[in-house]
Amino acid sequence: MLLLSPFSPFTVAKIAGLQATVLLLITLLIKAQVQIKAASALGLFLLALQTLVFLAVSGALGLAALGGVACATNRRPVQAA
Repeated sequence: MLLLSPFSPFTVAKIAGLQATVLLLITLLIKAQVQIKAASALGLFLLALQTLVFLAVSGALGLAALGGVACATNRRPVQAA
């Protein structure tokens, strides 16, 4: 005859609790990995956008500087009256 320990319901509850905890932690780990990958993709997109904007603004300022130099060199000297 098989005799059950009087503490077996507590043991079963402990095991079920540990299984639930492990399942919850694995779910949170997977969620964190997905968030890291999504944030990484978003971060790369924003970095590329920032770089393109920086290059565009630098180019515009360079053109403005070249235009200023061109205007300054093509200007006729002012004649005194």
